[in-house]
Amino acid sequence: MKPPKFEYHNPTTLLQVLDLMHQLGDTARPLAGGQSLVPLMNLRLARPQHLIDLNSVQELRFLRAGNNLLEIGAMTRQRELERSIEILERWPIIAEATSCIGHVQIRNRGTVGGSLAHAFPSAELPLVMVALEASFIVRKENHQRQVASSEFFVNYMTTALEPDELLVAIQVPSLSKHTGWSFQEISLRHGDFALAGVATLLSLNEGLIRDASLILTGRIPIRATEAEEFLRGQKPTESIFQEAARLATVNLEQDSDIHASADYRRRACGVLARRSLQEALARAYPKTKDD
Repeated sequence: MKPPKFEYHNPTTLLQVLDLMHQLGDTARPLAGGQSLVPLMNLRLARPQHLIDLNSVQELRFLRAGNNLLEIGAMTRQRELERSIEILERWPIIAEATSCIGHVQIRNRGTVGGSLAHAFPSAELPLVMVALEASFIVRKENHQRQVASSEFFVNYMTTALEPDELLVAIQVPSLSKHTGWSFQEISLRHGDFALAGVATLLSLNEGLIRDASLILTGRIPIRATEAEEFLRGQKPTESIFQEAARLATVNLEQDSDIHASADYRRRACGVLARRSLQEALARAYPKTKDD
């Protein structure tokens, strides 16, 4: 199928992009990697009258790793996250989650900002960014604001972005010492959309859980608040993790579709939550050669 008619714009600076978005409002959509928007247009589920191509705007493509903060430009390709040595060493959960996105051809073209702004329920990056408590830098003409990842995702494929706003960068804080991580998902085949997924961070201090972050797939990334509160101050054991997984999923809202029922997705999230807590624990205190 072919998309409906649209007018194509190819700005080369961020200011030009913001000016176009201000003028065109909700009749325009920014085009990043096109891995989500273009298929929707071909199916005529999305009908923008104007496409604003961001691929010539080089100032939106960068990775900057400081002492306490990682900054990611919205037009950074997903494959760049997956292969970055700095990210592999300091934010490995990002690299792991990114490697689960589709196939390598998708990741070569798909962008970080595009995946986050599209907010597809089974997408990997939204889960991880909420777990890491990332912040999103959003701009429109003559105004910039910062949106917490926990407030960015509003509903199914809906974000806090206004029609004339653009996600320009993502800021991710560094992980604290003795913080383990895990990203796990289930799909019918490698490269398919995830049926269920979990992003987990587990921080330990003197053998006890100091902090926990457990984020599950849903219409939007779902923080398992009750499970997180239960875990804090506990000694990490198999029974504690089983109870946390139960608390995380007992009232978890999921949707049914042709691929899986809501009950299956809920049960899968529970299994993944338990496994991810176990894996995060092992990574919080990695074994050495002398162990």
